[in-house]
Parts: sequence; C-alpha cells; structure tokens
Amino acid sequence: MNNLNQIPYWLALTHYLPRWGTEKTNRLVVKILHDSQTDLETFFGLSESEWQNIYALSDKEIADIRQAKKELPNLAFVAEDLLAQGYEVIPLNSSEYSKTLKNNLKAKFSPTILYVKGNKKIMQETSIAIVGSRDADQISLDFTDNIAYIASKEYKVVVSGFAKGVDKQALDSAIKYNGQSIIVLPQGIMTFASGFKKYYQQLIEGNVLVLSTFFPKATWSTGLAMARNPIIYGLANEIYVAQSSDKGGTWEGVLDGLKKERAIFVRMPNLNEKNANKLLIDKGAIPINFQGKKIEKSDASTSIAEQREATQPSLNGNGSFDDMITVLLKNQSLTPRQILEKLSLELSDKELVKKLKKIPNITTLKKSNKTHYSIKPDAPLLFGLKQ
Repeated sequence: MNNLNQIPYWLALTHYLPRWGTEKTNRLVVKILHDSQTDLETFFGLSESEWQNIYALSDKEIADIRQAKKELPNLAFVAEDLLAQGYEVIPLNSSEYSKTLKNNLKAKFSPTILYVKGNKKIMQETSIAIVGSRDADQISLDFTDNIAYIASKEYKVVVSGFAKGVDKQALDSAIKYNGQSIIVLPQGIMTFASGFKKYYQQLIEGNVLVLSTFFPKATWSTGLAMARNPIIYGLANEIYVAQSSDKGGTWEGVLDGLKKERAIFVRMPNLNEKNANKLLIDKGAIPINFQGKKIEKSDASTSIAEQREATQPSLNGNGSFDDMITVLLKNQSLTPRQILEKLSLELSDKELVKKLKKIPNITTLKKSNKTHYSIKPDAPLLFGLKQ
C-alpha cells in the first residue's frame, strides 16, 4: 500500500490500541472496511457517538481509539519515512498479503499489517520453514542445508527467522543455492539497516523479501523474537524441524503448530543425540530422515533395533547413505573421523572408508599428511541435480 494518507490510520489501529490483541483489532477493521464499506480515515473522522452507535464500541474502547487518534500526527511522519526509504505496508485486506499466512493463522492471529521490503511476490509462492535451536549440532545444520538445497531446486521459498543456528543456516543455504527467502524480523523493519546492506544484491535480484509485523522503529527484544515465531510458521506451507530442545521457541512453536493441526516434519535423531526431536515426534510430529522423507515406523513402541535402522543411514552402498555423504562433502573435504563426528555414524574409520570407496565421484586428497574425502567438482549432486 503506497497511499500515504491511509498508512497512519493503519499504524494507529495496529500499534496504539492497548491490550486489544490481533483478533479484536482485525474484527474492527472488518467492520470498517467490509460491513460499513468505508476507509480508516473516514472512521477516525467520525464523532464518538457515531463510533458508539455504528460500531457498538464501549466507553473503554472509544477512549482507546481517542488516544490512538492523538498519535496520528506523529504516525504521519513515520509513514512518510517508510515510503521514502522504500518500505511498503501491506494491510490484511490487500491482495498482496500472504495467502498462506492468512490461511494458517486465520483472522484471529493474522497480523493486521505487514511491513516489507523486497520482492512481494515471494509471499504467494509455495514455501517451507526450517526451524531449530540456536546452538544446533553439525548434523542438524547439515540437514538444514540439505532441505534448503532440495527446496531451492523445487522453487520453494525458504522462510527464515534470522536467528543464529538453524535459522541463519537455512537462509545462507537458500542463497547459496540461488533460491528465494523470506527473512522474518524480530524487530521493526526500519532498524534492519545492516541487514539490508548485507543482502542488497539478493534484494535487487528479487530473491529475498524482508518482513516485519512490529512497529517500524522497534528494536530487538526477547519478547519480539518469541512473537515472531508464529509468523515464521504461518508463512510456511511446510515446516521442517532440524533440532529442538524441550523448551524455548522451537519447542513452543511446534507444540502450537500441532495444536493448530499443522503438519510438522521433524528430523529423526540418531540414538546418541541429546535433543527433544523424538519427544516432538511422540507428540504427533511427522518423523523424517536426512533427505526429508517420511519414516513410517517411529512411535514409542518401536524397538531399539528398529529405531537404529530408521535413524542411521543405509549402509548397503547406495541410497540414503550415498545421498548423505554427497550432501556433506559437496562443498568441503573431510577426514573419515570428521565425517563420523558430523553425521554421528556408529562406524569405525575403516568401515567408513570401505563405504566411501564404493560411492561414485568421491575423490581423495592429502592435507597435513591426512587423507581427506570430497566430491569431484563436476559431480552431480543429490537427485542428479547440479548447483
């Protein structure tokens, strides 16, 4: 929305009605725009008796709106700054608003307005979110890289919360594989100057959209970071969990998503991993392997032997083991010991080397008198696709 006259009124309703909540604010917006067939500027120009008679507002609600109305002169300057700096405001009733977000969060939780900069059309594409711990293990980061690679090759947008760990890996991997991404900020969009500078090239190429739901000048806070998480989940058609603890943003986000009957895919952990992935699976999340494929047997009654078979890569010289190694080594060279540590494989160095020798396009080189393994530069990657 580039109508400078309307933006201050949207900001007033969204940010200056104390303790109203998203649902109550959205209900009023619907009454104004749909039921009354008017606009926000006209609404704010009505008398208090008209607010009461037409919209059945209580004395307390009228007092709140009266207070919000006092902020309009200041908000006019904010709106002018937003447009001058190339930001856009997308209200709930706009055709440019993310249909995925509105469908997932409904009127009860959908943000009244979105602040964006970049390619708005990205919001209408099929999307996935890859979420997980800030201090994720290497196997979870490699899984994230793999899922982002597959998503990018399938022209799916990767939604990132821009936190360290899994979120940042998802964004970096999508960019590395020439995919598209939505960066969901835990702060106001006007406070992200360093980020806009860093991703300037991706922004002008149309591969990145930066999005915020908070007041444009709001700085980062823990509360905003937690409030951002439902937006990440809401913007995604599919949700993949690389690694979760039994508390915190990822854990709460998955439980909330399951309560809303969202399909959430969680990486089945290896037996020696210490995380809460298996707990989330027990609560109803869908278990998947390293390649993002569904694992059928994963309930609490699964035997230890069956769990080992489900969580460990195939060791028959083909299939998922080859894929896992190919993904891991496509941009780096590692020693057998490093490979075992990164993938948490229960093999000896000798057993791993024997398997590595059977994989096509594996090459070796010497570094510091140690043998390193990597993928030949011109070798096809996962599923026969090249970078």
